[in-house]
Amino acid sequence: MKILLTGFTSLHWGRMEFGNIGNYYIIEPLLDELNATFSDADIYTTCQFSNEFIDRTGVKTLPLNYYYDWSDSCIKNAKDELKIAYEYLNTGNIIGSSPYIEFLLNTDLVIDFSGDMWGENSTLFGKDRLEVGLIKDRVAQIFAKKTAMIAGSPGPFSESFELLDFAKEVYSNFDIVTNRENLSKNLLKDSGFDISKTVSLTCPAFLFKPSSYKPKLSNGPNIGYVLCGWNFTNGSYDTENRPESDYAVFVESIKYILNTIEDSTVYLMSHSNAFPIPPKEFELQHGRDYDTMVKLEQIMIKLGYEDRVVLIKEVHDAWDTKAFIGNFDMLISGRIHAAVAALSQSVPTVIINYGNGPVPHKLAGFAEVANVSELIASPHDVNDLIDKIDHCWDNLKLYKIMLNEIIPGIKERAKKNITLLKTIL
Repeated sequence: MKILLTGFTSLHWGRMEFGNIGNYYIIEPLLDELNATFSDADIYTTCQFSNEFIDRTGVKTLPLNYYYDWSDSCIKNAKDELKIAYEYLNTGNIIGSSPYIEFLLNTDLVIDFSGDMWGENSTLFGKDRLEVGLIKDRVAQIFAKKTAMIAGSPGPFSESFELLDFAKEVYSNFDIVTNRENLSKNLLKDSGFDISKTVSLTCPAFLFKPSSYKPKLSNGPNIGYVLCGWNFTNGSYDTENRPESDYAVFVESIKYILNTIEDSTVYLMSHSNAFPIPPKEFELQHGRDYDTMVKLEQIMIKLGYEDRVVLIKEVHDAWDTKAFIGNFDMLISGRIHAAVAALSQSVPTVIINYGNGPVPHKLAGFAEVANVSELIASPHDVNDLIDKIDHCWDNLKLYKIMLNEIIPGIKERAKKNITLLKTIL
């Protein structure tokens, strides 16, 4: 059996596991479950991994340009492939080919793993990103035996979106779709998508296993704080050199924690990593979020909180990062997969919504999955953020009990993203 896992694209230069931590939380357990469920299958992917990862998992990588590589030729090549596919669908004749089509002809199952990139928000992350993805899906549906889209948060789509009808055509032709939360299913239903083959489950990131790393923390309550560029209400996710005023809501919330939770320490954490672009020698480095946390630390020091605010300066890989998060008493997180890392270890978590950029329905969807919808806080309103922090802390023990009860079930539902694929084969 031959499986192609595609859809998810990130320019990681063969080192995906050392880039975006949240993405890796998802992909490792997903591939582990694929290997366990289809033990005799050959699994190929357009995701780019290190040789060590390939050796451990047995996955085989294909060139990034089989799917999407940010080049100007992406959309032209995809449209050429679509013409070939429709000619085959209408006449049974194959009038041309491409490396992608040649691969599909001998493939049993094609899996689209686009996460939240299967919607019009994806246009923010690459020219023609969604249209190329839709075409690749449709070509796979025509040439491959079975197709699925799994563990995603597809949408949203506006009524005026020019690719809406094509997206509906592609979606209806998947043999199965599994979502990471029910909200995206409802959004697609409201937009007129055929959701008859859609099953709402949970994110594979809940299955990611931490290392045994034990950080040295204070004796008092230890509260983690994670931010990213999306949480700011001014600028965009990649705005640099922000003024201190942009941090006001977050600063006030930290001051509130330190002034009301006795003997507490707030740990400022970056939940993103990076590395030098090859051929430079590999070195795990801090990602974009780290500069944000450095600036936040500087502000808190100026305000006299240097003894109770700690910036985590060490660079931790995905496994140690999740282990670190698991040792907090509470987390405030603007990164949804940092929140998943905490919630999956029964650490009560306040989720800071986005303040700029795309509508992040996955945040609300994930919070609903973990039964913590009331803990989503707006970065536009300091009182709302403080109220959510206050509520979480006041009910800390109850949240821990609740999470201990529901997390095993959430993990079992995450596994079904893969095991349900057996029903279409």
